[in-house]
Amino acid sequence: MAGRTQRYFAGLSRDTFLLALSSLFADISTEMLYPVLPVFLTQVLHASGSIVGLVDGFAQATQNIVQGFSGAVADRLQRRKPVALAGYLLAALAKPLMGLATVWEALFAARLIDRIGAGMRSAPRDALVASSVAEADRGKAFGLEGLGDNTGAFLGPLVALVLLYGVHVELRSVFYLALIPGLLATLMVWLVGEKRVEVAAKAKIDVNWRRLPARYWKYLLATAVFTAGASSNAFLILRTRDAGVSLEVTILIYAAFNLVAALVSYPAGALSDRLGRRNLLLAAFAVFLVTYFGFALTGNITLIGALFVLYGLYQGIFRAVGKALAADLVPSDLRASGVGWYSTTVGLMQLVASVVAGLLWDRIGHSAAFYFGAIFAAAGALALMILVPANARQAN
Repeated sequence: MAGRTQRYFAGLSRDTFLLALSSLFADISTEMLYPVLPVFLTQVLHASGSIVGLVDGFAQATQNIVQGFSGAVADRLQRRKPVALAGYLLAALAKPLMGLATVWEALFAARLIDRIGAGMRSAPRDALVASSVAEADRGKAFGLEGLGDNTGAFLGPLVALVLLYGVHVELRSVFYLALIPGLLATLMVWLVGEKRVEVAAKAKIDVNWRRLPARYWKYLLATAVFTAGASSNAFLILRTRDAGVSLEVTILIYAAFNLVAALVSYPAGALSDRLGRRNLLLAAFAVFLVTYFGFALTGNITLIGALFVLYGLYQGIFRAVGKALAADLVPSDLRASGVGWYSTTVGLMQLVASVVAGLLWDRIGHSAAFYFGAIFAAAGALALMILVPANARQAN
């Protein structure tokens, strides 16, 4: 049994596991607050629903923009670890600042600091993940990091529920306690031993766009087409609630979705090392397409719950394999930039998708939001097949 486990994780380094643990703790810290943040804004700080949308929308957009530039900065410095460390620490310290807020504007400022930290850490951390293993094991490395991230997303809301309803802590105290896993995440990155990149970066610190190869931009275009319809998971939660599912059961379904994503991430990454990344991404796009069509067509409670959990397959594959392919397609000295601009593209297009889905939801109907996503999933799959070869891999 031990030998089989060793073979399963063969090729991964100590740094790979430390980085996966950093994602685990960071996501526990973040997801502890995700379900309570709207409640805190509306019930404690007396903000309106539009303020809740404003805070979350701007925070997410800030994170997405910072991701690309943090990757370029890390590549220019050729030091990924210090940039990642600064991001992890900043995000951790912002959590209790949100709990100290007495007006929504103060929470908004702390939330922006939190997401700036999250944006700073993502691309350099992913570059550290890519360099922690040989190229042949890169999918496994991103799969393990995805396992940590999605497991944290599964555990975070459950930790918040235990604190609020089991231990009966005050709502503000959840923000203060979120500092602990945030600092643990920072410690994991501090223990990572960074390898110096042999090729010196020549690009300017701001973008590094010109040095990124054409095959990378084609992949980014296909990704942008797909994610133009990949709206926020909040719409899946709202659809589940509209079907008559209680809040408690909805939270459990959401946790199950994150659990499936966690369980799928590592096997998906490992499989992509053998079968190729593009075809596995096409499978993820197909799962997304089926899920969104299902949400558009059915109102059956059991089926909607099953579709939500099935959606975890897409989440687990897309997060691990999408980043691994982005890392494949760029030179090693621009890896943080490549993954950073990939993450920025995904995030900004998802923001656009969420705005459009919200308008469709309010003005046409709930099904329209999901038909919109399904159409772009089909278009994205077609673009991926046309623009990205099945064996796409950049020699580094």
